[in-house]
Amino acid sequence: MSFDITAKTHNPNAGLRGNYADMAQDFTVPQRLGDYTAQQQARWSRLVERQMALLPGRACREYLDAIHGNRALDMRRGIPDFDEVNAALQACSRWQLVGVPGLLPDDVFFTHLANRRFPVTVWLREEHEFDYIVEPDLFHDFFGHVPMLFTPLYADHLEAYGHGALKAKRLGALDWLARLYWYTIEFGLIRQEGRVLAYGAGVLSSPKELVYAVESEVPERRPYDAMSTMRTRFLIDDVQTTYFVLDSYQQLRDDTAPDFTPYYERLRAEGA
Repeated sequence: MSFDITAKTHNPNAGLRGNYADMAQDFTVPQRLGDYTAQQQARWSRLVERQMALLPGRACREYLDAIHGNRALDMRRGIPDFDEVNAALQACSRWQLVGVPGLLPDDVFFTHLANRRFPVTVWLREEHEFDYIVEPDLFHDFFGHVPMLFTPLYADHLEAYGHGALKAKRLGALDWLARLYWYTIEFGLIRQEGRVLAYGAGVLSSPKELVYAVESEVPERRPYDAMSTMRTRFLIDDVQTTYFVLDSYQQLRDDTAPDFTPYYERLRAEGA
């Protein structure tokens, strides 16, 4: 999530992507629906339709309830209006979306989470990135993350994670807590009604990873444990070899509630 802001310049021909020049002090930028071209709206629709077809039997119950039960999350209407979503989200879980131009420094990102603000990238991938994109874009951030914010227990955990990550950074322990985020918020699985389903944004927004994570016999699916996730390194440019499976969101909330300082001391002693 970190970068050198002094190295960022805005290319006026690049549109919304990486336009850090126009951001506020908290790194946010306004979302202007008129900035999206007809081609981008069409690309959004194709991304949504492809992924929606893969969700039944693979996405968790809470995710499906959110996208089918809230007009603000009807992504088939086009690129969502953050203001409309925020009205519904505030009423449900007291969160709001904030537009951002791209990757954020760690402390900025975690401060937003700690204040119940979820950063959503305002730009959409290019056509040549349709199947795979290296960095988070509007589709990944919105399709993958936002529907789960309508689950209050999950949303409370994400706020607590923001506070915990700020503390971890002060303690020099952020790498370990980043692994927990990766294996839960990004690539987490949950067992519901005897089935393993996806709730992590990186799984839900990827056609390849969604089918692979839930159905393939190749990866290892391990019961979720906070220390195990923080001991396990992850892959950033391929599907995961290991996934961690929750029994419930209450388990995630309870297991991350204690002070992690003793955990970091153990991990440091282990050289994890």
